[in-house]
Amino acid sequence: MPPSRNTLVIRVHVPAHPGDERCLIAAAHGLEHVVPGLRLAWTVSDEQELVPLPERDEWLARLRRDRGVPFICNNDEGAPMTMSALDGPGPKPLLDIHAKLPLDAEILALAAKALEAMAVGARALWGHATPFEAAAEISRQTVHPVHKPQVPPRGLPALKFPQELRSPEIPHRLGWLNYWSDATARIIGFPDPERDANLLSRSRRLSSGGWLVQLTDALLTLDNPAHLDALLRAYERFPVIGGRTEP
Repeated sequence: MPPSRNTLVIRVHVPAHPGDERCLIAAAHGLEHVVPGLRLAWTVSDEQELVPLPERDEWLARLRRDRGVPFICNNDEGAPMTMSALDGPGPKPLLDIHAKLPLDAEILALAAKALEAMAVGARALWGHATPFEAAAEISRQTVHPVHKPQVPPRGLPALKFPQELRSPEIPHRLGWLNYWSDATARIIGFPDPERDANLLSRSRRLSSGGWLVQLTDALLTLDNPAHLDALLRAYERFPVIGGRTEP
């Protein structure tokens, strides 16, 4: 189910380990708790047909233990919502749990709570919620002289491949709404009361010890010069993100 331009992408990153299927299930429960009426109780067959999952949690756990690629969705063509998970690369791989939600007024109002529920439930190190178009451009910041030789868009800084980062706590990139666990916040140096006064005005400390940090008041749109400037300033403030400097 490919994302449309009117999609909010939520990604949370969890250390991959035996038993991490519990993190995936907790992320699904967290999202369902936040979004009224949501039930991610279907998957899609090889023939692209919806398949009900009456024992969804057990199915997820079994598939994850067998190293399969879990994909679950609701049964609503008018407002499709999905969740999936993939193992990331590197010597200390992260389980990338990602959800795609229709970017309407209801979801926009719930975006911060949805990110928090998924990240805290899954015990993620870091994550973000970003509109699809901005997320697609930000992903183009990740470059490599051999494997991905290109220039990042809009003057954004070049970021290293995830497997090149020294610690799994280091975020691969920024997003619109950012979740940073306590460990991630410490490794990137957040918060600094003086340098982060502007960000702190749009941030919230969570009971888990992590932070929710919102880059812009309105939905991040890189065609907006003020939003692009906010993203650039955040990268300048946190050079550890994307592996541009050592922590």
